[in-house]
Amino acid sequence: MAKVKDPLRDELLFLLSKGNAHLSFDEVLEDFPSRLRGVKPEGAAHTAWQLLEHMRICQWDILEFSRDPKHVSPKFPSGYWPESEAAPTAAAWTSSVAAFKKDRAAMEKLIADPKTDLHAKIPHGTGQSILREALVVADHNAYHLGQLVLLRRLIRNAG
Repeated sequence: MAKVKDPLRDELLFLLSKGNAHLSFDEVLEDFPSRLRGVKPEGAAHTAWQLLEHMRICQWDILEFSRDPKHVSPKFPSGYWPESEAAPTAAAWTSSVAAFKKDRAAMEKLIADPKTDLHAKIPHGTGQSILREALVVADHNAYHLGQLVLLRRLIRNAG
């Protein structure tokens, strides 16, 4: 995360990458046991795989909406969640994590670009701005990172 000498951009970039009041994506997913990625303990709505994929899909959708007027969002809500509770392979988990990070970096690049007017309405939107979309990504990710932290605790306490 590069500093861009603009307090608002810097705060947005920090929020997306480090989390401010919550753990970062990397901290939450660091060493998440592979055998637990598809486990849904009592009281949990989703597995770690479902949450990871949901976060990836939503972040990708918001990013593409923000920069591509021809982007078509997935069908809501089914297109925003994986079909299975567990990753089909260990490589699928790794790929999802990498894609999440790649798209987050692309969103950060868009935010850091001084040519990006954070406050301007996105021409192909219905009133959204890049600032709003960045905040939605950060808020959505923070919510689901909290679920992942709770899920990890539920699994640990159940075992």
